[in-house]
Amino acid sequence: VQLQASGGGLVQPGGSLRLSCTAVGTTMDYHFIGWFRQAPGKEREGVSCISSHSDGYTEYANSVKGRFTISQDKPKNAAYLQMDRLKPEDTGVYYCAIVPVYGRSCALVPRAYDTWGEGTQVTVSS
Repeated sequence: VQLQASGGGLVQPGGSLRLSCTAVGTTMDYHFIGWFRQAPGKEREGVSCISSHSDGYTEYANSVKGRFTISQDKPKNAAYLQMDRLKPEDTGVYYCAIVPVYGRSCALVPRAYDTWGEGTQVTVSS
C-alpha cells in the first residue's frame, strides 16, 4: 500500500494551493483519510480528516476552519485538501494518512492512522 501526497509549493500569503493524496494498492473507500502537517521543530499536527462514509463526516483544526476544505473522489481513489487564504504559519510538510473506518468520526490524531504517505512541502512566504 502506498500513499502519495502532491501539490505543494511556494505561495504568497493569501494565496491558494490544492493538495492531492492518491492511493495505490488499496481503496480509500471505507477509510478515514487525514491530512497532517509538520513545521520545523514542531510536532506533527492534524489539519483535517474525512470519513469515507455515506455522510462524509469532516473535521478541521481550529487554525484552518473556513480556509481549508477536504474532499474525496472515490472513483479516482484520491483525496484533496483545498487551502485558501494561506498564512505563513501554514508552512510545513503536509502528509496524508488513512486508516480503516472504525466509527463515524475521524480524528485529527496522528497515532490513529496506520498508513502514511511521503509528504509534500508547503511554503507560504512573500
